[in-house]
Amino acid sequence: MATIKIDKKIQAFHVKRDTPILTAANTPELETVHEGMTRPDVLIGKSYKIKTPDSEHAVYLTINDAVLNAGTEHESKAPFEIFLNTKNPENFQWTSALTRIISAVFRKGGNVDFLADELKAVYDPRGGHFKKGHGYVPSLVAEIGMVLQEHLSTGEKK
Repeated sequence: MATIKIDKKIQAFHVKRDTPILTAANTPELETVHEGMTRPDVLIGKSYKIKTPDSEHAVYLTINDAVLNAGTEHESKAPFEIFLNTKNPENFQWTSALTRIISAVFRKGGNVDFLADELKAVYDPRGGHFKKGHGYVPSLVAEIGMVLQEHLSTGEKK
């Protein structure tokens, strides 16, 4: 590459690019989760087992992710629905409600990371428990929030 000596004041310049500049006219429309999105025929799910010392039965948490922009360089996963299941009949009402509310927030779209923080802030008045590797867990709902946070931060969602 040759060296050019500049002996005058620079009055204008331009940048030479090998790739075109993305503008609104040539930017591809990326698929996102939104309220009007219909449920895809296939979702990718991951299930987690949550067992607390104060309950005889485990809670199984399944998070299903939608694959967005499949087959492109912008391919990503976003949470679309969640299911909570347990044999403990005492938990049926609140696990059913939590499932519906969290799934509805997922389907609204946008950043859902705040959900994990909100769930982790729930304390059981009877006390929580200690979990190896995590320290004190204030409630079963807080542990669900911890699992959700782990799911969202491990590349399952971008």
